[in-house]
Amino acid sequence: MNAPFAKMNGIGNAITVLDLRAGSRRLGADEARAIAADPRTAFDQLMVIEPARTAGTEAFMTIFNTDGSTSGACGNGTRCVALVLQRESGQSDFRLETSAGLLDVQAHGADAITVDMGTPRFGWADIPLSKSFDDTRAIELDFGPADAPILSAPSVVNVGNPHAIFWVDDPYAYDLGRIGPILEHHPLFPERANISLAAVTSDHAITLRVWERGAGLTLACGSAACAVAVAAARTGRTGRNVDVTLPGGVLNIQWRDDDHILMTGAAAFEHEGVISLGAPLTISVNPESVVLRA
Repeated sequence: MNAPFAKMNGIGNAITVLDLRAGSRRLGADEARAIAADPRTAFDQLMVIEPARTAGTEAFMTIFNTDGSTSGACGNGTRCVALVLQRESGQSDFRLETSAGLLDVQAHGADAITVDMGTPRFGWADIPLSKSFDDTRAIELDFGPADAPILSAPSVVNVGNPHAIFWVDDPYAYDLGRIGPILEHHPLFPERANISLAAVTSDHAITLRVWERGAGLTLACGSAACAVAVAAARTGRTGRNVDVTLPGGVLNIQWRDDDHILMTGAAAFEHEGVISLGAPLTISVNPESVVLRA
C-alpha cells in the first residue's frame, strides 16, 4: 500500500503525518520504528490518520512514539493533522479521535491552531501511579542523594498520557538527557511518564523542558505544556491562562472553568512524499513539496 505522508513540526516538535484513510491497513510498531529511523521521516511522534470510528468525527489518530510505543495524546501532532485536513478540505473546525477520547480543533491558519485537549485527571490510579497518594499536587519522589536530592516532590497529572513535573529555578541547569530516562522508567510509573522541568517566571508564564516518554529530549511537547499549566494553576503558582515557553517556541494554554484545556500554537509543513508499506518499506519525497516554517 502506498500512503502519503507530510513531514511537519509543531513549534519544533518533529511530527510525521501518515494518511491511511484510503484503506483498512493498520501500522505496526516495527514499521513505525523504521519510519522513525529514516531521516526523511524521522519524528518525535508519528500521527497516523485512519478512517473515522465514531459518528461526527473526521478521523481517528493512532499516535506512535519514536520507539514504536503508542500514546493517547499529542497536542503538537494534532495541530499538524488539523493543518493537513484544513488544506485538504478548506474547513476550520474538526473533531478528531484518539485512544484517549475526542479532540475538537479550530484551525485559523498555520500560526493559530487551537486544540481542546479535554480534561485533566489527578487521581493516582488515573495517572497511573503504582502506589496511592492522597494529593498528587506534590508526591514523594526524589532524584539524587537521599540527603540532598537534585529534584523532588513533582506534581503529577494525566492529560491523555502521564506527566511528572518538577518545579525548578532553571530548567537548563540540569542534565535532563541523563535524568529523563531514569525517571521515565521509575517503578512509580507503570506506564512510564513524561518528565518535565518547569520554572514559573510570572503568574502567566512558564519556561519548560521535557523528556518525552518514548521519544526523549524534544524541542516541544504539547501535552506536557498542558500538564504543566494545569499543575501550576492547581498549586497556586499561576493563573489559568499561561504562555509556556519551550525550546522550540511558545504555546498558550488556557484551563477553562469547565475543566477543559485549550492549547493554541503553530504548525508547519517541511516536505511531503509517499511511504510504500510492505517488505521492504520504501520512502520517496516529492522534490516539489514546499518547505514552510512556523
